[in-house]
Amino acid sequence: MTELERDKQAAQALLQKALGRTDAAEFTRMGGLTNRTYHAVFQDGAEYVVRIPGEGTEEMISRRDEEVSTRLACKLGIDAELLYFGENGAKVTAYIPGAVTMSAPAMREPQHIREAADILRRLHRSGEDTGIPFEVFSMAASYEKIIADKQVPMFSDYAEVKAEVMAAKRQIDAACDIAQVPCHNDVLCENWVVSDAGKMYLIDWEYAGMNDGIWDVADLSIEAVYDHALDEVLLRAYLGREPETMDWKHFLANKLYVDYLWTLWAKARVPYDGQPMEDWAAERYARLKKNLLEFQKV
Repeated sequence: MTELERDKQAAQALLQKALGRTDAAEFTRMGGLTNRTYHAVFQDGAEYVVRIPGEGTEEMISRRDEEVSTRLACKLGIDAELLYFGENGAKVTAYIPGAVTMSAPAMREPQHIREAADILRRLHRSGEDTGIPFEVFSMAASYEKIIADKQVPMFSDYAEVKAEVMAAKRQIDAACDIAQVPCHNDVLCENWVVSDAGKMYLIDWEYAGMNDGIWDVADLSIEAVYDHALDEVLLRAYLGREPETMDWKHFLANKLYVDYLWTLWAKARVPYDGQPMEDWAAERYARLKKNLLEFQKV
């Protein structure tokens, strides 16, 4: 039996649990780095999305925590309706009509930047406490352990780069009053979706938790490859005012944290996903070192 055939059987079982029906006629594989997600269409035209967790994700993701954040997103109206969430992270949601997955070029359109900033602001200012910490540097340490345990080779200058990131963190922690708010923490372009009615959604809450809200803002800039002018649009829309020098310093520091953490995440995924994750880690690591120089200039 092929992976697709196994996935179709698993998806049918999940649809039975969520909806009490198994007559889905069509399954189309959707995007995703670690999970396998399918667009399911029933014979009567009803559409849903089914997610099957990827191998090894249980080592890196608390599915119970993900469910809490997903339900908050649904409550805030920034994600699609959740119909089923299993203990292992299997999930069924409503399909967003005419869903168009965003790309970096699409997320560079000023209107989409402002819409994304509004969604992030609503999330960060919701006043909710999910009780789920997103401790960037604790997570980084856990990924380092996986890397060591799996004997994945690390970059030769990693110790020096890590020391510079930690120095930047000490500087920002001393200068900024950082609030812990609900964050998505993984706002890559493919996690933004726009419906045929023009409404934008933020999906996939695997890494969501309480964090510095500027993390999400910095992550969006990285993922959509914003230049300084687009960063200005983003920060102005998110802050509701002109960014000041310390806003920029805070923002750039979080760019460092983002690439630092996800470099380690990618390295920890190498035993499961191979060379693509090695390449992805190398790309992020190179950008991390470039942004360290930018941070030191501000």
